[in-house]
Amino acid sequence: MSRRIVRPAVKIKQGNLIIFATSFKVRDLIRDDFYNIDRLDPQNLENEGYQRLLNRNRAKKLADYIIAGQDKQDAFLPTSIFMAIDKSINFNENNNTIDFDLDNIGSFSVVDGQHRIEGLKMAAEKDERVLDFEIPVNIAVNLDNISQMAHFLIVNTTQKGVDEGLAQRIRERLTGMVDVEVLPSLPQWIENMIKKQDDKNALRFVDYLNTAEDSPWQGKITMANEVKKQDAINQKSFVTLMKKHFLLHNNPLIYGDFSEDKQLKIFLNYWKAIINIIEPSKTSVLYKYNGVCLFCMFGVPFMSRLVNSTDFTVKTMQKLLEDIFENASEEALGIGYEDFWRKGGKAGGFNATALNKICTNLVKTMSSLSMQGQEIEL
Repeated sequence: MSRRIVRPAVKIKQGNLIIFATSFKVRDLIRDDFYNIDRLDPQNLENEGYQRLLNRNRAKKLADYIIAGQDKQDAFLPTSIFMAIDKSINFNENNNTIDFDLDNIGSFSVVDGQHRIEGLKMAAEKDERVLDFEIPVNIAVNLDNISQMAHFLIVNTTQKGVDEGLAQRIRERLTGMVDVEVLPSLPQWIENMIKKQDDKNALRFVDYLNTAEDSPWQGKITMANEVKKQDAINQKSFVTLMKKHFLLHNNPLIYGDFSEDKQLKIFLNYWKAIINIIEPSKTSVLYKYNGVCLFCMFGVPFMSRLVNSTDFTVKTMQKLLEDIFENASEEALGIGYEDFWRKGGKAGGFNATALNKICTNLVKTMSSLSMQGQEIEL
């Protein structure tokens, strides 16, 4: 079977970006090595993938629709698939066609449209008539992997929704490429988020909590592209709360003289001390949104109190927290006990206003306590 494909196309130039608007039949799309999908692996965050995981139910719904429309020839799928390649494609300006050999150019990367392709493949496996179904495709050429990842982020945040956890991962990766790699133009709001490095900093803490062998959070955080875990907070929420309540300019742990490694260990000690006191069950609300929100909020004044003592050991943190919890009153009464955090109990019903009041109560209680300074022991 020939690997050469010739298709009518329109050449579109958007700045320095060249796009060919064309179409392919399903029989072309399902050729061996015609395309690849670079997915983010939640178990290997060092990989270079950026795509969301495939939702087979979503693809199957499309397949069923396409098959059902074969008899009356009224199946309708006008939305184009966005593919990219880091090489050039021959374009004949005389007859407006693109001409390429798959053996020479390799696979196209699917930037947007993986569910449509999978749905069409599933349909073609059940009904051969689908092989001749034609789908619009836009192909960006000479687009390197970094640019492809950036364009995926642009398409899926400016035009339609993408899981925020996945977007956080991409922004983190792009942050690490600033001043090192040539990045494509990005919407100003995305560029501002990348320059602030908030996603990178927050993910550093969240990944550490989720992977450290002695962490009470080990394996309890549902990461981007990972199947949801029962009774666990997800990366998206944890990172969002870290950015909103903990990565603040008045937090001496973040903007003090601590190395990144020490920051992580101190933050882990903070959570160890909390868990040691409360001794929560696996289904505790402490491991959910409200628990993370409250102790991210309280983490800043707590670190500010400890920074002068230069002692961030679990033992010292636990002693101070025990004193605070035992002397807390009103909304925070009983906060140091597992019953307070039990699923379906008091803590589960808190809203943002209640959490703010509890944090304020804890800060006032802490200010009334005294503590002697010691050396940091990590």
